[in-house]
Amino acid sequence: MRDMQGHRITVEPGTEHVRAIRDGRVLAESHRPLVLRETGCPVRYYLPPEDVRTELLTPSGTHTHCPFKGDASYWSLPGAADLVWAYPEPKEQVAAIRDHFCFYDTEVIPDRP
Repeated sequence: MRDMQGHRITVEPGTEHVRAIRDGRVLAESHRPLVLRETGCPVRYYLPPEDVRTELLTPSGTHTHCPFKGDASYWSLPGAADLVWAYPEPKEQVAAIRDHFCFYDTEVIPDRP
């Protein structure tokens, strides 16, 4: 998707092995992330809810608006506010990320030979 100012967002199925860890605890691990690339932003991995330990997360009162993706809701851990977000009702151009979780710190695990 490209808007008039040259802003671009793509969402593609990924095969990367990605994991989110906080204080030694695995919060999410997936081999089927959605890879979101957006002009001026780092690559982000959106993980399916089945691959996220949602029972460890507490909904936050934080909500943000992106003119390209829509309104995001956030979740926290004790001592780690707004650690993860999702778009419950994303804009049509990025509809694939609906209800997928994105962490600020996601590591890509290299494939082993």
